[in-house]
Amino acid sequence: DEANRLWRLTVRDEQGEEGPGERKGPTREMTCRFVVMALGLLSQPTLPRLEGMDRFKGPSFHTYYWPKEGVDLKDKKVAVIGTGATAIQVIAEIADKVGDLTVFQRRPNWSAPLNNSLISEQEMADIRKRYDEIFAACARSPGGFVHEPDRRGFYEVSREERLKTWDRLYDEPGFGIWLANFREIFMDETANAELSEYIAERIRRRVKDPKVAELLIPKDHGFGVQRVPLETRYFEAYNRPNVHLVDLKTTPLARVTEKGLVTKGPEGECEYGFDIIVYATGFDAITGAFDHIDIRGTNAQTLRDKWRDSCSSFLGMMIHGFPNLLMPAGPQSGSASTNYPRGIETGVNWSTEFLKHVWKRGDTRFGIASTTFLEEAFRTDSYRIDITFNDDGSWTYVTRTELAIRGKTPTFDHRDTNTLRRVAGPSPNPLLVRLQQEKKG
Repeated sequence: DEANRLWRLTVRDEQGEEGPGERKGPTREMTCRFVVMALGLLSQPTLPRLEGMDRFKGPSFHTYYWPKEGVDLKDKKVAVIGTGATAIQVIAEIADKVGDLTVFQRRPNWSAPLNNSLISEQEMADIRKRYDEIFAACARSPGGFVHEPDRRGFYEVSREERLKTWDRLYDEPGFGIWLANFREIFMDETANAELSEYIAERIRRRVKDPKVAELLIPKDHGFGVQRVPLETRYFEAYNRPNVHLVDLKTTPLARVTEKGLVTKGPEGECEYGFDIIVYATGFDAITGAFDHIDIRGTNAQTLRDKWRDSCSSFLGMMIHGFPNLLMPAGPQSGSASTNYPRGIETGVNWSTEFLKHVWKRGDTRFGIASTTFLEEAFRTDSYRIDITFNDDGSWTYVTRTELAIRGKTPTFDHRDTNTLRRVAGPSPNPLLVRLQQEKKG
């Protein structure tokens, strides 16, 4: 409502019978001056487009809609479609609980051991004493984790020393093998190839069947180029006699039947019978949750249409043409490439201080003035990373290139707040953010 400088929200509370995520029932309207979109960038599930998905007679669901009451897996023949971050967790967890498990893989993902263990009271006491130190490390590191890059040059140490370092990181808990590694693995293809081969060899050691091991090793991108899921006994699951791997590159899925799934390869079709089908097929990442809501800005422009061809925002926080709207962890923020809770905290803290500033001034409208200035801000004020690896088809890489400045990723952290303060400080830059008060009289 541009005339009154208000957002009008239509919400529907009751879930209908159409299925998970579908809501049917009376709506109610609310009005507010400001809207904060606290949407998860991986919260809108996606399903494959397979013929006959509604024909399957047994339970079938996306992992996002895993039944709250639980699923009886004992002695069941289960299919899991996908081997991404969620599937890696599901497969490892249910492998020893089902009667038979068949995994359908389109493309493998790199993953590394989580190495979780029980924390003793003494260890927990030590962690509590070091809270300030831990938070400082998270603020200091590029990814918002306690892990900081190895400051030694990749080529300054011998291969023997590199292998010793990787052995240690691979066996430690957390993301160390990814984020406490040599900096060159993200910028030098030769360095990345050496590390990738090391991780591949560790996978070969853990998977007994050499053919299965090779299917689980990515060939289209290097280790760490996209986010690395952590796993617990994932690769060991394929050593079980009741776990099978189907390569969808050679035998793609053709359709779903009443009894299960049908693949089609060079030698014809093959039908697999199942009791349960689990779709671990990921999410409509980054903008999907926003696209799912009918968000209309000035001149009735929908956000879905504005972002149809290219996503643009100011530091992932504001959108031109959508005044009085904030996104603490929106597209193009550090959300997809950082420790998400730490990235959210940065966005929430800034949004909070910004709104305090707006309320103190008595402003009733704020908005981005021009995308031209945003592009210039990205060029001059934002930390950016050159992507030197080829496009591997992953959503992470595509998102990074869908910016006004192609091939750059603007991010910000606790140390780099100059750009934000020019927007939200005592004297906001009028070229970037316009704050307007109600007209008196």
